[in-house]
Amino acid sequence: MSFAAIIAKRFSRLLHKPFRASEGAAKMDHLAIGALGERIACAHLRGEGRKVLYRNFRAPRGGEVDIVARDGRVLSFVEVKTRTSEEFGRPLDAVDKRKQALMMRGGNEWLRLLGTREIAWRYDVVEVILVEGEKPRVHVVLDVIE
Repeated sequence: MSFAAIIAKRFSRLLHKPFRASEGAAKMDHLAIGALGERIACAHLRGEGRKVLYRNFRAPRGGEVDIVARDGRVLSFVEVKTRTSEEFGRPLDAVDKRKQALMMRGGNEWLRLLGTREIAWRYDVVEVILVEGEKPRVHVVLDVIE
């Protein structure tokens, strides 16, 4: 891990600040929680030394990718799943065949726009668990689609 990556991970406020769902009387809705999870995932990936290239890629021909990142020489198409509890299982469990198909269409469209498939790529999932009053828990699952 590079020095810059160590500094990014150590000093990212998003990764070390306890989660607070309520601000005044209003609670965060699922879209706000998802957006926060994506920001946390980006901070975590940067802290691992990855270069975030694009967020929320929506392919013109269908498909979507939450984060497109470079991990060394590998292009990584990342799905972020954020949960406020693990009561109903891991966030990874929500990446079903339908979601995998959307990820694959988005990734394939990105590669088509690049004009080459002669590079290494993979599909990853970042699980973000936000529990009230605790620091976010982040887990990266590599190569979820074979």
